[in-house]
Amino acid sequence: MKKLFGVEKPLIGVVHVHALPGTPCSNNSMKDIIAHAITEALMFEESGFHSIIIENMFDRPYVKAPASPEIISAMAVICSHIRNKVQIPIGIQILASANKEALAVALASNLQFIRAEGFVFGHVADEGYTDSCAGELLRYRKNIGAEHIQIFTDIKKKHSAHAITADVSITETAHAAEFFLSDGLIITGAATGQIADSEELRVVKQAVSLPVLIGSGITPDNFKNYFDDGDGFIIGSSLKRNGRWYNSVDPDALKKMMDVYKTSVGVVA
Repeated sequence: MKKLFGVEKPLIGVVHVHALPGTPCSNNSMKDIIAHAITEALMFEESGFHSIIIENMFDRPYVKAPASPEIISAMAVICSHIRNKVQIPIGIQILASANKEALAVALASNLQFIRAEGFVFGHVADEGYTDSCAGELLRYRKNIGAEHIQIFTDIKKKHSAHAITADVSITETAHAAEFFLSDGLIITGAATGQIADSEELRVVKQAVSLPVLIGSGITPDNFKNYFDDGDGFIIGSSLKRNGRWYNSVDPDALKKMMDVYKTSVGVVA
């Protein structure tokens, strides 16, 4: 983590790009979408965040991979523009489960990591059944010469039903992801903005040697409770105005988050 992000426990801010062309909620030009994404990316960087991840969350309702050409090309253009403006590491997630497409965009745009869904074990998501992808995804990464791009993988993913793997614990899922060569694990709450279970975080952390990131629900108020066990923190909703993911980034929330982070690092030191 320190090699990639410059610190052992990075803060990763989420840039939710506005709805892309062709999606139901799309009503902005690419010029405006790019400008808004750059503004928020710079806010994260200037506040002291160690990284950002770019997501197309406004493209609801999502469709399963493969992502359509207009989404892939739009994300590549947006990511390239942001890459030219900020210096911190950048990741990408393309919903839903468009992991190969995210990897291709990351390579073309000089990004450092992707967030992948459905890496091991199948599950039923909002969009329908999502199959595991580790074997295909890592072969694709090898074939396109993108092995320097890290793949952080959700396990027991939010917004999903896991009844078909109810006999597979989150610890066993973590072991499988590690065995299948994940670069880091992401655990979440049941939905966007909901915090991960602290006991699940603890047992996963003890079970694997991989970095374990928290992918939802972190706020300035609960951050200290998760700092010791988390290896990285992907933070979106709580940093938006009124704590709503669809609002713009709140400068006051950014400052509060950084103040709490600095205090936590100081306590550990």
